[in-house]
Amino acid sequence: MTWLPDYDPIAGDRQSCDALELVVVPRTRDLGGGFPVRRALPHGKRQMVGPFIFFDHFGPVQFLAGQGMDVKPHPHIGLATVSYLFDGKITHRDSEGNIQDIRPGAMNLMTAGRGIAHSERTPEVERADGHSLLGLQSWIALPAGQEEIDPSFQHFSADALPSITDGGLTARVIAGKAFGKAAPVKTVSDWFYVEVQLGAGMSAPLDNDYEERAIYLVSGAVQIAGDVFEGPRLLVFRPGDAITVTATSPARMMFLGGTALEGPRYIWWNFVSSSQERIEQAKEDWKQARFGPVPDETEFIPLPEKSY
Repeated sequence: MTWLPDYDPIAGDRQSCDALELVVVPRTRDLGGGFPVRRALPHGKRQMVGPFIFFDHFGPVQFLAGQGMDVKPHPHIGLATVSYLFDGKITHRDSEGNIQDIRPGAMNLMTAGRGIAHSERTPEVERADGHSLLGLQSWIALPAGQEEIDPSFQHFSADALPSITDGGLTARVIAGKAFGKAAPVKTVSDWFYVEVQLGAGMSAPLDNDYEERAIYLVSGAVQIAGDVFEGPRLLVFRPGDAITVTATSPARMMFLGGTALEGPRYIWWNFVSSSQERIEQAKEDWKQARFGPVPDETEFIPLPEKSY
């Protein structure tokens, strides 16, 4: 996905839980065609949670026949994108020659490294018939020593990712380790990402295995240490405390986080780097068409003229 900065709203939730550092109310934008996106990271008070530096919640949206999602080819450096769907289907194409449909419960991890371009579009069959779409995309900032690695792509179907079912709790480990299971995804830093669904009255632990942790509540409501939070919200926790999450209504959420990076990052449009000079080089590379072509694509998103 592609982004431009926006203002952060003020959270309306109480924050009396001692372990809770920040409550983020995602800001909502329309990317065109009635396609709503809620953005939780980066935030004015928090750039990252572990290496998660960007967190978008798109949909739910119902496309009519002939309509669909169309994110034209655009570039990335210094990050990895994680795409995860609850509903719908998206076709990913990138300048390394990868073409891959992503479906609910599957995981796409595109590591940009020194540079990659990609597009994300509704497949033709779904576009012709009309379809719904709901999902998340996150950016994982790369460690300083890994920012210029070769671009790569990984895809894992829902069946290939570890899942847990225990009464009214279901979970899928998308990356890292949780609930005693580990995802097969290869990562260049220490981070985790887990989908958790809870029935009303059911609880789940957010263990303190990782340095920085957050819960993104997609839908429903949860109680933590006596406080109730309704989705969509990003709840960022202080290190060290084990957290118990109890659903007060059926809830879907993402557990996420990891080891903090060695320092902040510059973000300009779709570029992330520890070096401002590297950002400038990436801007010039996109203007001069030095990124590789994306298969089956003739369009692209031009470099924005303004600096942010």
